[in-house]
Amino acid sequence: MSMAENASVDVKKLSFERAIEELETIVKRLEDGKVPLEESVAIYERGEALKRRCEELLRQAEARVEKITTDASGAAAGVAPLDVQ
Repeated sequence: MSMAENASVDVKKLSFERAIEELETIVKRLEDGKVPLEESVAIYERGEALKRRCEELLRQAEARVEKITTDASGAAAGVAPLDVQ
């Protein structure tokens, strides 16, 4: 998908993988320094939206991560929320 096609896709509908891939492409283009100013601002703004989407998806994934608890014999006894510290 080209940058123009990517720009028309709603960031809120992107998977983590697609969002991070597009964000990496934007960073490379900005670092290259060959993008006109107006386009640089536009893709920077999209990059910010993509960054927020990735952060949101990571928070959701973290909230779903669970650890397996075991009983005295070592058998799986259930699940408990991940201790995030």
